[in-house]
Amino acid sequence: MSAVNEFIDNEIKSNPVLLFMKGTPDFPQCGFSGQVVQILNYLGVEFKGVNVLTDDDIRQGIKDYSNWPTVPQLYIKGEFVGGCDIVREMFQAGELQQFMTEKGIPQHGVAEA
Repeated sequence: MSAVNEFIDNEIKSNPVLLFMKGTPDFPQCGFSGQVVQILNYLGVEFKGVNVLTDDDIRQGIKDYSNWPTVPQLYIKGEFVGGCDIVREMFQAGELQQFMTEKGIPQHGVAEA
């Protein structure tokens, strides 16, 4: 396993909610990454963001790792959930919240109030 794959694998296994994104959670640098950050923030979910723009190897490596061609990519408890469109559709249908509940991810946002 390459160093990049080891880094990606370790990040996914070490963080219950992990978002590979363009930019940071405080400063998303693409609209799709920004939408996923907004959803996670709305739900009040703690998550880590990995900025793929700082390292081309990570940017390509995450696409190879997941066999998914685009960023952002959301992982919950080590499981690849999807990109922006899938996360948004799951959120709108209430499936994302349900999935997080099933995985034991606390949600402290408006949706649970």
